[in-house]
Amino acid sequence: MSSGDAGSRPGGIDPGLVPLPRSAEVRGTGRGFALDERTVLEAAPGTEGTALWLRSVLGAAYALQLPPGPAGGGGPGVRLVLDDALEPEAHRLDVDPVTGVEIRGGGPAGVFWGAQTLRQLLGPDAFRRAPVRPGVTAVVPAVRVEDAPRFRWRGLLLDVARHFMPKDGVLRIVDLMAGHKLNVLHLHLTDDQGWRIEIRRHPRLTEVGAWRPRTKLGHRASPLWDERPHGGYYTQDDLREIVAYAAARHVTVVPEIDIPGHSQAAIAAHPELGNTDAVDTAALGVWDTWGISPHVLAPTDRVVRFYEEVLEEVLEIFPAPFVHLGGDECPKEEWRASATAQARIRELGVGDEDGLQAWFTAHFARWLAGRGRRMVGWDEILDGGRPLPEGTVVSSWRGYQGGVAAAGAGHEVVVCPEQHVYLDHRQAPGDGEPVPLGFVRTVEDVHGFEPVPKELDAYRERVLGVQANLWTEVVEDGRRADYQLFPRLAAFAEVAWSSGRRGFPARLDTHLSRLDALGVEYRPLTGPHPWQQRPGLLGRPLPGP
Repeated sequence: MSSGDAGSRPGGIDPGLVPLPRSAEVRGTGRGFALDERTVLEAAPGTEGTALWLRSVLGAAYALQLPPGPAGGGGPGVRLVLDDALEPEAHRLDVDPVTGVEIRGGGPAGVFWGAQTLRQLLGPDAFRRAPVRPGVTAVVPAVRVEDAPRFRWRGLLLDVARHFMPKDGVLRIVDLMAGHKLNVLHLHLTDDQGWRIEIRRHPRLTEVGAWRPRTKLGHRASPLWDERPHGGYYTQDDLREIVAYAAARHVTVVPEIDIPGHSQAAIAAHPELGNTDAVDTAALGVWDTWGISPHVLAPTDRVVRFYEEVLEEVLEIFPAPFVHLGGDECPKEEWRASATAQARIRELGVGDEDGLQAWFTAHFARWLAGRGRRMVGWDEILDGGRPLPEGTVVSSWRGYQGGVAAAGAGHEVVVCPEQHVYLDHRQAPGDGEPVPLGFVRTVEDVHGFEPVPKELDAYRERVLGVQANLWTEVVEDGRRADYQLFPRLAAFAEVAWSSGRRGFPARLDTHLSRLDALGVEYRPLTGPHPWQQRPGLLGRPLPGP
């Protein structure tokens, strides 16, 4: 193995590392280090979390205790060390057949990512929860791997509003993210079809807003319905558990509370939040179909204060420096028909309905900044002709142009264009894909995605990172989420982490055996299994590349 091809090495052993490290080479003869009952685990101060994680996964997979003790010169073992000569997420992994494994990281996160590399080097058995080959010794190849990420923000959006995912499913997604060195879980908690976060001051948001009477099956033009009620929400302690679990794996959870559009579930719970002089909001329920609801928040002081109270509780749960407030797809028809909204436009002097949304955005961006947080919003927050408050981050989803405009105005950008990294989109042409939506995005397409095209190159330092998005209108459960995410998320992880992308198909073949061991029901490269298909459900495939 060499830095020119970090996915293979002499001797016929292919560790198939995903994502591709910056450099990797065989040490000496390549004879590996065996983990056995004598192996100790030495954790320097600051690395205790990684030690705990290693004992939990490798201890279970190989029935090893990995007791604390001096490794290296003191005996064979695994040694975790902090090294401030490295960048915080950078790491170096050295395997010696006699003294064992040393993982050096620039910070606790760097050590943890190095431990993920160690697990991959051990092979698929390291990804099981109990030994499957008793008496067979786990051997780490004698290699040196040096690595560091390309982007600071390596994200996945998980939409739990359209279809609720129980807490254990979210924790499993966190583990799968960490295994691919992704570090931001963007949790889309509210939308027209459901409100998923407990707000103690406003319990009707979950008593009413978390439940819908039925669900559209397939695309919104489909005539078919699932007549079962659907819903669910996370208690505040559930969310604190998710945040802590993710933090132990160096994943930051960024909550999204969508305003002022995508708010019908909130209006169904509290009709006074809507434009009551333009529509009978008391007649609205939680939306049971897909698309963009015309029902949006009223631009009143009462609504603003209500959402400040919501966000006060959100900030108590989520310590992340970022809070996403949506801002996308906000229809303006109700505001045009509302005398209250029109009076507010004149009072504020914002010109029109786009200016009114820009005022909404600016208010909450400043409100968050006053509490030490930064607002993130979809690229529609650039509309309205008013500059965004300093520190606002833009999620560029409608292509690259929003990112270019935001970066040109001095804002940091998360690049997540739907044409490239919306993983709810179909994975192949034809009728075989279940409920085919959007553009064809194959594994190869996702792997070929370049987050910083020439239009953004001049603003490279303002590209905070990159994100893949999984919207769940037709992703009804964890099995379907597996199908939509994998193996494309492995390809995306390489885009987000690696500076090079050589030899991915061969490494992916190796990596699929790890996903098998984890029980991930990914889409086979040759096409879906029969039980993964959804014949008869209408999709909405889009033409073009």
